[in-house]
Amino acid sequence: MQAALEVTARYCSRELDQYGQCVAAKPESWQRDCHHLKMSIARCTSNHPVIRQIRQACSEPFEAFEKCLQQNEAAVGNCAEHVRHFLQCAEQVQLPSPPASALPISAS
Repeated sequence: MQAALEVTARYCSRELDQYGQCVAAKPESWQRDCHHLKMSIARCTSNHPVIRQIRQACSEPFEAFEKCLQQNEAAVGNCAEHVRHFLQCAEQVQLPSPPASALPISAS
């Protein structure tokens, strides 16, 4: 998970900052009012292999977390258990090794 966060922070820091500011500024309506910024993060990260792998492998705990956030817009702290489950999943994700045919072959 640390790798995915670093990748997101490195390549999408502007989007993350804007989304975080929006969520903090609109505690009652952030889910609706900040949705466009959430989508900008998704677009920014959609091409990175680490993040794509986490999304695929951990879609169920992430969807449960998002549902909890929607149901607890004014009390997001109620979703700590959902965050924990998602982070446990994400930390287990490893990028697949490239196929042997993709490795360079040195000429002798």
